[in-house]
Amino acid sequence: MELRQLTYFVAVAEEGGFGRAAERLSIVQSAVSQQIGRLERELGVPLFDRSTRHVRLSGAGERLLPEARAVLAAAHRARQVAADIRAGADGVLRLGIVQGPGDRIYRTLNELAAVAPRLQVRPRRLPLPARLSAVRSGELDAALVRALADAPGLELLPIWTDPLYAALPAGHRLTRAAELRLEDLADLPLRLAPREDNPPFHDLVTDACREAGIAPPAGPPFTTFQETLSDLGVGAPSWTVFYEVTGLPEIPRVAIRPLAGLTLTTSLAVPPGPPTPAVRHLLDTLMRLT
Repeated sequence: MELRQLTYFVAVAEEGGFGRAAERLSIVQSAVSQQIGRLERELGVPLFDRSTRHVRLSGAGERLLPEARAVLAAAHRARQVAADIRAGADGVLRLGIVQGPGDRIYRTLNELAAVAPRLQVRPRRLPLPARLSAVRSGELDAALVRALADAPGLELLPIWTDPLYAALPAGHRLTRAAELRLEDLADLPLRLAPREDNPPFHDLVTDACREAGIAPPAGPPFTTFQETLSDLGVGAPSWTVFYEVTGLPEIPRVAIRPLAGLTLTTSLAVPPGPPTPAVRHLLDTLMRLT
């Protein structure tokens, strides 16, 4: 059974004749008759009563007509959905996400929903290696990544930058400055998580220190962010560096100062080549919110 045959069947039923149906379809009458005959043989029932001067639906034809219309309507809807997917107005966008400053990710999703309300966004939070692997394999359409300079097999499209901050004991002499330079912190032990925990961020900090001509001594082990900041207020002076996620923390006996000229870039990792319409909608939305 072909959609073309159902289209011819509905046209003959609505026009009341093969000739008028052929005119409506802009084809020859013999083609209509031939395809209706094939459909009747496939279904095993006559669709029209041809015993009179006028073509009328048979009992089987009357019963099957609404089903044929439903099939054609469903096919039309499928074509329309496909067209909307090609335009990026419909479909599913599978996005790898990170926790963003000021709930930036949620604002992005809300804005995207306003622009393309039928586009379903499925966010997934995965470790960085798994995020990148999922984009390469096609499991994700795109993924947000931080501080990453290179991703083999993928394109990195810079989206936004965020400042980096230094946290150090509130009573330290450096806290008198409103902004710190890395050179100011050269002699103060640095608490930095092991590289294996977050290679891009670790490399960003260590490369920046090297470019600034400093090599801060290693401070006490970096545990969790909250524990490390709390420990800065007691014991021997040390410092750590971080980026804002849910607002700047307020920790007793700890001062926070911006680091001059040091920023962290968030990029969108996508497969190489022109972005899909859905990813283009996402890119446009991200750019509007920066």
